[in-house]
Amino acid sequence: MFAQVLTMTAFVNRTDGYAAETGTAQGLLTSILELGAWVGVLINSWLADAVGRRVCATIACVVFIIGVIVQACTENKDYIFGGRFVTGLGVGSLSMVVPLYNAELSPPEVRGSLVAVQQLAITFGIMVSFWIGYGCNFIGGTGQSQSNAAWLVPICIQVLPAVILGVGMLVFMPQSPRHLMNRGREADCLETLARLRSETVDSIRVRLEFLEIKVLREFEKRTAAAKYPNLQDGSRGSNFKIGLYDYMSLVTNPSLFKRTSVACLIMTFQQWNGINAINYYAPFIFQGFGFAGGTIKLLATGVVGVLEFLFTIPAVLYVDKFGRKTILIVGAIGMASCHFIVAGIIGGFDSDWQNHKAGGWAAIVMVWIYAAHFGYSWGPVAWIIVSEVFPLSMRAKGVSIGGSANWLNNFAVGISTSPFIKNTQFGAFIFFGAITTLGVLYVFFLVPETKGLTLEEMDEIFGNAGFAEADEKLKREIEHEVGLFALLGEEEWTERKMSLGAPADKPEERIGSVSGKSPEELVHEAKV
Repeated sequence: MFAQVLTMTAFVNRTDGYAAETGTAQGLLTSILELGAWVGVLINSWLADAVGRRVCATIACVVFIIGVIVQACTENKDYIFGGRFVTGLGVGSLSMVVPLYNAELSPPEVRGSLVAVQQLAITFGIMVSFWIGYGCNFIGGTGQSQSNAAWLVPICIQVLPAVILGVGMLVFMPQSPRHLMNRGREADCLETLARLRSETVDSIRVRLEFLEIKVLREFEKRTAAAKYPNLQDGSRGSNFKIGLYDYMSLVTNPSLFKRTSVACLIMTFQQWNGINAINYYAPFIFQGFGFAGGTIKLLATGVVGVLEFLFTIPAVLYVDKFGRKTILIVGAIGMASCHFIVAGIIGGFDSDWQNHKAGGWAAIVMVWIYAAHFGYSWGPVAWIIVSEVFPLSMRAKGVSIGGSANWLNNFAVGISTSPFIKNTQFGAFIFFGAITTLGVLYVFFLVPETKGLTLEEMDEIFGNAGFAEADEKLKREIEHEVGLFALLGEEEWTERKMSLGAPADKPEERIGSVSGKSPEELVHEAKV
């Protein structure tokens, strides 16, 4: 949306022409939101664990709305700077907590598709915002007569989805079962799982999922007590130190460092493959192809949004069929090819676009094809991987680091692209193509396939830091204590761990938790 607003005469006049042309000023005004989002992600890592994913999302919506209000009251560029930064705080928080929330609510067999729905919603919002910007550009005319409503409507309309999301999360959505387990609310966790799966608490499927979460949480509590025996008094100071040491362990622990590297580098390649360079500056890029008229470049920008949305749909349908790596590699090859072709077109016709209109249209079409490749691949799948790779106790902190890498690189792309394309649009496309090619090599050689694994089983493919011989012994002891073997039998439980979705046809025996209470007793406690 802001890409179109930047081109509007009324907005240019209200901000005294501060960001009317490509360059550093335009890059700053655009990317300040991404800087706020980076800060929001870092703050959110604590907030998501403290108040829960649902409340955290609602708080983020309130912050977002405050930022929009500030922008709507704009008298000069400073209002836009301040408002976009505050809006970014909310956007960053939501970008971290929403995929985390989706991953923790969804069953493993459809988790990738459900998380991809988030990206589908994002691309739908991008598409709608592009066309809102295109339509509003005509309010009062496209010249000096243009009304302030031309840019105020796209800015203010953002309040509507924020209100719907905030109210919807509080009124209609449940708390994350895994967060409830983290907070010791076992009864609520079991009842929520049963409601989410549309089954009773007696269902083997619900019991298994409940006990899998229980096992891992109990395992992490005992290992934390062993790691930090002097920080178990429950005080704020001790909890802060445990959190700090956990963040440090994302780098110092070999297994967690591998997960952190995957999350951060996937996010880095996602941003530097050029998608937000297109989203933020498409009208100015298309102007560089010889289309100076405002209508054509805004219309072409709207098509980018449509294609991103339409090609995200296949990811929702097939991400759990083809796997993460395959989709990322195919998508990156397609995007890199488009970048290099556009660079070739620019190199051939940049000095004389007026006599080579067909070349300009060919460049636009290649940008459209690029957007399609991004829509089914790096758009949704990058976030899926980040939400999958971390263990339960480190998930909020790990996703926040991955999200912060996304927004920090997003900020870098936003602030650098405008002066980049001002100086050499040819070089910009060569650069993005080269980075995307490196992304192909990185995914092929260094990123493991995570398709079809439960969130808890993810530990097994990232080394033995949490599952060394002694830890595995402790984990199996806990599995005995909570009743997993009593439910399925040891042999079948082992087979289930090796093959996701193995049939569970043992008799439904009454199972207990570490506290010795059955699921029925836990539900009764929750109702009381």
